[in-house]
This record gives sequence, C-alpha cells and structure tokens, in this order.
Amino acid sequence: PLEAGVSPEFTVLDERGAAETRLEAAESVIVAARDDGNRGELGKALSVVASHVAEERFGMLMGALAGERGKLRRAVADGHAALRDRLCMALDLPTGTSREDLVAAFCAEGACNEAGLRAAAAALATGSVTDRQRSEILAAWCAAPEQRQHMLDAYTEAYLTDDGTIRKVLITRSAAATAECDVCAILIAEAERVKKFRDAGASAVLVEATCALTRLGDALTQAYDERKRAQGALDYEDLVTGALDLLRRPGVAPWVLFKLDGGLDHILLVEAQDTNPEQWEIVAALAEEFFAGDSAHDRTRTIFAVGDAKQSIYSFQRADPQAYLRMRRHFETRTAAAEQEWRVVPLEISFRSTEPVLQAIDAIFRQDAARDGVALDDGPIRHVASRAGQAGLVELWPPVEPQPDEDTNPAALPVTRRRIAEPCTRLAEAIAAAIKGWLDRGEMLEARGRPIRPGDVMVLVRRRNEFVGELLRALKQRRVPVAGADRLILTEQLVVQDLVALGRFLLFPDDDLTLAAVLKGPLFALDEETLFNLAHARGKEHLWDRLRSRGETDAALRQVAERLSAFLARADFVPPYELYAEILGAEGGRRALLERLGAEAEDAVEEFLGLTLTYEREHVPSLQGFLRWLAAGDTEVKRDFGARPRDEVRILTVHGAKGLEAPIVFLPDTMQLPKPSETLLWTEKDELPLWRPRAEFTVPFYTSEREALRQRELQEYRRLLYVGLSRAQDRLYICGWQTRAAPKQGCWHRLCRDGLAGIATPFAFDATTLIGSHGWSGEGLRLAGAQTASPILEARAETEHPRLSLPRWVRERPPAEPDPPKPLFPSRPSDAEPPASSPLGTGERDRFKRGLLVHRLLQNLPELPAGEREDAARRFLALPTHGLSAEEQNEIRGETLAVLGHPDFAAIFGPGSQAEVPLVGLVDGHALSGQIDRLVVEENRVLVVDFKTLRPPPATEAEVAPIYLRQLALYRSALGQIYPEHEIRCALLWTEGPRLMPISPESLAGHPP
Repeated sequence: PLEAGVSPEFTVLDERGAAETRLEAAESVIVAARDDGNRGELGKALSVVASHVAEERFGMLMGALAGERGKLRRAVADGHAALRDRLCMALDLPTGTSREDLVAAFCAEGACNEAGLRAAAAALATGSVTDRQRSEILAAWCAAPEQRQHMLDAYTEAYLTDDGTIRKVLITRSAAATAECDVCAILIAEAERVKKFRDAGASAVLVEATCALTRLGDALTQAYDERKRAQGALDYEDLVTGALDLLRRPGVAPWVLFKLDGGLDHILLVEAQDTNPEQWEIVAALAEEFFAGDSAHDRTRTIFAVGDAKQSIYSFQRADPQAYLRMRRHFETRTAAAEQEWRVVPLEISFRSTEPVLQAIDAIFRQDAARDGVALDDGPIRHVASRAGQAGLVELWPPVEPQPDEDTNPAALPVTRRRIAEPCTRLAEAIAAAIKGWLDRGEMLEARGRPIRPGDVMVLVRRRNEFVGELLRALKQRRVPVAGADRLILTEQLVVQDLVALGRFLLFPDDDLTLAAVLKGPLFALDEETLFNLAHARGKEHLWDRLRSRGETDAALRQVAERLSAFLARADFVPPYELYAEILGAEGGRRALLERLGAEAEDAVEEFLGLTLTYEREHVPSLQGFLRWLAAGDTEVKRDFGARPRDEVRILTVHGAKGLEAPIVFLPDTMQLPKPSETLLWTEKDELPLWRPRAEFTVPFYTSEREALRQRELQEYRRLLYVGLSRAQDRLYICGWQTRAAPKQGCWHRLCRDGLAGIATPFAFDATTLIGSHGWSGEGLRLAGAQTASPILEARAETEHPRLSLPRWVRERPPAEPDPPKPLFPSRPSDAEPPASSPLGTGERDRFKRGLLVHRLLQNLPELPAGEREDAARRFLALPTHGLSAEEQNEIRGETLAVLGHPDFAAIFGPGSQAEVPLVGLVDGHALSGQIDRLVVEENRVLVVDFKTLRPPPATEAEVAPIYLRQLALYRSALGQIYPEHEIRCALLWTEGPRLMPISPESLAGHPP
C-alpha cells in the first residue's frame, strides 16, 4: 500500500457502497454545476447535456462513463481542449467550429446559387403538389436572407430525408421540362451543399455534446475518487488499476518486480478469456522477469492459462477474445525468444455432454453465419464425447407465433384479463407442463438410470424479461419445485415491499394506504371483507384510529392493533436490525411471509436483515434513514445455485450459468437479437468517446464506428449461444416465441434450425397435448442417441438425505443446569464484604482515592530510572483530575518514594518482578478473579506482595484483618496449582512506615479459601 500511495488501513467498497459513493459524487457535481451556472465550463456542460436528455437517461450516461473510468482518464489526459481537437479531426470538422458558425455561414447571403434556385422555384411552381410546396420554400429562402435561420429546418427537409440522405426526386420531369436551364443539376448541387451542412452541423453537435458529457464524467470521477480517499476506501477497479500503476511506475516497478521475483515461480490464469486489458497488463508485467536475464534460465518458471475464446461473454467487463489471442501470441513469442518450452493443448474431449448434444453444437457452429466471432481461427469447432453410448436428446421446437387478438372485452380491468394468448406465456405454460408430465409419470433419464428430478432441469434465458415471471408462475401453479430467478432486485421483491411498508407505517401511522397494504399483506393477513368493513364509511377518520376503536369490540382486530402499537412503541428507540429481527423472529413474521410467498423469499429476507446491519455500521441507525438509504440503491441479490444445490428447477441467464451444468437444459429466449447500445460509443482504434444525443445527429463516422460495435455485439451474442448450448449434459430443448415483427436473420433459433437441418430428423410437434387450445403445432427437429452403455453411477445428491431415526434424548427434557459458582474476588471475600458507605460521607472516597493513587505510582514508577521517579510522581499527582492539594500531593509522593527507596524492598521492585499480575482460576470449585500487586518468581520460591495503605497499620501479624489474610490465602492456593514445585510466600507491604510484614503459612492456613 505504501508504494501504491494508498492507506494501509484501506477498506474495499462492495457494489452497494460504491454505488452510494458514486451517487453522492454525482449529486455534488450537479450542485457545483448548478451553482456555476453558465459562467463556468462545468455549468455550461450540464446545460448542454440537460438540453438533450431527461433525468433517467442522464443517470444511464453517467453510469456508462463510470464503467469506463480508465478510457475516460486516458481521453482527457491531455485536457478537454485536446479531446475536442481530436474529435474534430476524427469527424473532419475544422477545429473550433460550432454549429452556430456553420448555420451563419450556410444562411449567409451569397452562400448559395440564388439565381439558379429562383429559376428552380419557378419551374417547381408548375409541377405537382409536392413540387409547388418545395417551390414556396425555395422562393422564401431566396427572398429573405435575414430570415433563413428560422426557415432552416423546412429548407433542409426539402432536400433530405429523415435519415439525412438526398431525396430521390427533387423535381418532377414535367416541371423540369418548363425551365430554360438545368434545374435538376442546380437542385442536386444545392442538395449536396445542404447534406454537407447537415453532416457538419451534426458533427458539431456531436462534438459539443460529447465534450460536455466527458467534462461532467471527468468531474464525477474526480469527486468519486475524492470521496473514496476521504473514506480510506477503494473499489475493485482501484485494486486492479492501482496494481497496474505500481508496476508501470519507473522508480518503483523494478523494486516491486525484484521483490516478487524472489518468490514468484508460477502464474496460473483460470477463465483467461474473461481477463480485461488492465489485468492482462498486470500478468505481462509480472511475467516479464520470467524471460529476462538470469531469471530466464536459473530455475523453471511456468505460466499456465486455461481459457476458451469461444466462451468470452463478459464484454461489459471489457473482456475481449482478441486480447486473449494477442496475449497468447505475446507469451509464445517471449517464450521462444528465451528458448523455453511453449505448448498449446487443445481440450476437445467433453466429459459433460452426450454425443447428440455435442453433434448438435458442432453442426450449428459449422455454418459461417454462426462461426463468426465464435471460431477465431480457420479450424473447425469440434468436440469428442467421453460419454460414448450414453443416451442423449436434442429437440428444436417450432416457435410460438402470436395469436389473433380475440379479446371480447378490451375494457376489462387488467387484473381480470387473461394473458395466456401472449406467445411467451404460452411457451412458459408448455415448458412447465412438459416438466410436470415428466415428474408425474416418472420419465427416465436413461443415461443415469433413474427418473427425472426437478433439480435436473435448468432453463437459460438471454435476459431477465417477462418470460421468467411467466415460467415461475406456471411452475408454481403446477406445484413443481422451482428455485426462482438467479438474480433479483431486492426492493422489487414482495417480501421486502411488505417489510418496507410496515416501516413506513411506523414512521407515519396516518398513511392510510400504507396501513391498508400492511394489513392485507402476509404479516397480518386481513381478508378483503374485513379490510373493506374497516376502511369503509369512516369519513375523515384515519384508518389507524378506526382500527384501534374497532379493536375495543373485535378481539381479532384488537390483537392486530396491539401488535402494531408494540412496534410503534419500539420504532423510535431501537435500531432497524433489532426492530425487524423482532418482527421476523419473535413475532412470527418470517414464518408468515414464507408461508404466503414461498421458500424462495427467504433469500430476500436474509439479505434485507443483512442490509440493516450494513446500514448501522456505516450510518447513525434510524428507521427513517434506513428506509431512505434502501430506496436510494437497487440492491441486487445474486443466488449461487452452484454452491447450494436444491432439488428445484433453476432459471438463470446464460451469463449466470457460466461454469454450471444440468442434465436437461431449455433455451427458450432464442428469437430476438440484442438491442443496439445507444448510450456511449468508444472508437475501437483511438478510444475516442462519441455521444449521439439523437438519431438526427448521425454522421458517417459515427455510423461506421457504430456498425463495428454492432458486429462485436452480435459476435458475443453467438458466443453466448455456444455457452448456453454447452451447459446441457443429456437433453437439450431449443424453443422460442415470436413477436408481431418477423424473426430476424441470425437469431439463435434460426442458427440452430439451419445447423440441425442436416443431421436431425423432422417430427410433428403439437403443444396442444401440453396446454390444450392455447398450444401450437409445427415441424420440429430431433436428434437422439440410444443408450448402449451402462448408466452413470451417480453419487447420492446433496438434496437426498437418508432417513434418520432421532435419538431418545431429543424427546426428553434436559436436566436442569447447576447454578454457576459465585465468583471469588480475593480483595473482597464473600464473608467479609465491606458495608455500604454513606452517600453523604467523603472519608471513604478519599481513602480509596489515596490508596488507588499510591498503587498506580507503585505500579509504574519502578519502570523508570531512579533519578526520574520524583519528577514523574510530581507531574502525575498534580493533574487536575485528582483534585489534590499541594500538601496531599507531597504526602503521597513522599510515602511512595519512601517505599521504592527502601533497601529491604529492592528485590520486590527489581528486575524480574511483575506488577499488577492478573490471576484467574478455580479454587475449591469457585471461580477466582484477582490481581496481585507485586509478584516475584524465583528458582524455587514465589513471593506474593500486596500493598496496603491503611493508617495506622497493624503492629503484629495477629492484628491483621481477616479479610487481608483470606485474600492472601486465595492467592497462595491458586499459585500453588501453577507452581506446584515452588514455595509460595506471602507478605503485606504497609506503605506507612514503610514496613514489609511476612505472613506465616500457619496464619494463612487458619483462613482457608
């Protein structure tokens, strides 16, 4: 941390903490820009961006910039003016040109062929209706140069279409024939001038908008970094960039590499295709010493990378399969130059999937349309099955097409209208019915020699959309165990909304709608009739007041009111976690919520409780603050289906299924292409940012860069298909639903259909056997393999538990535990506890204060040289907190120094002696807890010394109070267990005098512990 310039005590922000910090940074930037107004660059930038977008899209743009902080920093590294110049050069726009300048030049008198345009206007006036409209625009343009800027839009539309191309017909033939000059050439020349102006103007807007956006993004990044520094925190990207900066720094990097070189022999990269550029640079820097100087030959060094470019699907984390191939070539070259061994080991044998599944994958990606972006070289995509002879199945169902709209009552309320006619709903119903049929009839999974279980099924979608909800509903209706979605937004979950609603009621009991939601929810479960009777005809009376008044005569409502009143009484006095833990635990809230919403709601409940603790650690705990904090961030719960397998159907995105597998896989989301990204574009070559606020500002340079990005998106779309297909072990079902628009060429379903057509057998698919009249039919494709080998012998699944008999003690009441022994405090034995002092007396307090001060001095002064003790004692006793007079200070100091200076006590305070030694143990079954003032352990003897400040001290051992003797007897007994071979001697050191009084073993024996 020191070399990297970060605090050694830094903390790492989680996703929510980082989002919260970014939000605070964004708010500060917006406030600063607002206060800046149009006087400063930041205020101008905000005005430009706000003129193009609304609040929601503004947040998306800021998020896109935050996700590319590295590119943004590099783009503005030489200043915002330099970035503007680079953008102008890329867009072929003169540096410093604004749209206002272009408009003024275009509209200036004499800028166009006015005589020719007048002739064209005259000719157009004799033509069609469109010709005459264009004639009026041209005539007005030529007649009033000072008004041209107001006519600019209409004039531009006369020549160009909405997408900025020149209209095919600028004048009809009949109208052109009436002109004495070549008006067609005149109009074409003017159209080209208009197009050039339109493109230049669009480029100027694009440059202005991009520069404004990057200025705001740069300010946001700086504000975000400042807040992290103030918190002593880093996010994940900081860890990567910090390590990279450290390895790049000229004065530090060699030293870091030298230190690492001593113990760095092996570098292992797992899932190397998902490595982003900064991570690759770190790996390259760490490995540089493997190939340099003596390090290349003095001992064996290895780099071992496991990766598959076909499965590179994390471009949103800036992973790039081309970078994977470049780094492979880089290390191959470095290895050859160092005369070391390099091997590329293709892994073609699949231990996961059956032959039909692998044959289908190979056939699909044998097509050029499917190979693009998946196969990154000229070699075929080929798999060899290790599971030869195992039964497998691949089916492609015909897509679900929209049905004619037969809604006979379009005015019905949405909650009463059936949505079964929707294609995605029909497909969800069919998949759920198929799974239910397998389970009910015990269909065998031949390769495994057992019936299909719910946990065998995995449904993979490309994105979380309405289909996921429809499939969950369909499975639950059929009572098929289902694990729910792999990711969920916490605040969108019903169980969390119920808990939040209860919290909002506790903050504002007069919120009638919130209280009604709470009463109707699972926590109180009032039925519709009870709630209606409670809320109806109450005038201006609040629902909470009505509930309490009705509770006086209705026992059920009285119980509800009493519970809510108890929550209200605690809401302002306990932290959020304690409040909700009581509601969910002792009050039975968790049980009620899970009974209504299902076991999958438990994850959301646990995450919600975890967030209450997170909030309390980072903020002043309050219910209102917690609910505001929760609403400010979209907390996403990620459910790890791989780490905690259950016997339930799993529904995941293909991204979430990376690394997972299942005997049966459905791919239902196969008919739609990914939507083009419209937030922010970075050029591939120069990493220039380009922001097009609206489609009307499209220019050729932007179009070419956008098309290149689109091709990369479609290539990853096809790699995502490869990942989805390869999750299947035994069976693979490919299906899809169609919208009103025709399916796009290149969608997953078409790629799979075209690939399977040559190897699969057509079959008649009929979904009416699954879901009745809402089913559909058509030609499907099937590729099957028979079981010729022995079934797989599976280990018992974790979800199957053997039947256990409970031991007898489970049903028996445990015996009562004995009361714990009363602790013994040697300085205050149980039979000699001092009586309580009068609260009006000061003598006891003064005596104890004096004794404590003497003990402190006797504890600490022996650690100082003898010549420094008096000054140290004087300073200590003079502290105002002690409240001692000068006389009292002199008296205590003199008494203490007399003890320390006495020659007979040298061994007690000399080297090897210990002060204030804690002593804990068991004496005759009693717990002992005490502290010895001074302990001296010698070879054969242990000396225990206890300081006493009693005045006047007793003259003989016989006059010593029994409480003191009992105290030493306890010490002696405990130390005897620790030092059984030593003689234990005890003494009292009276500070007045001073005088050391040894206590004989006989006296201590008379006071047993």
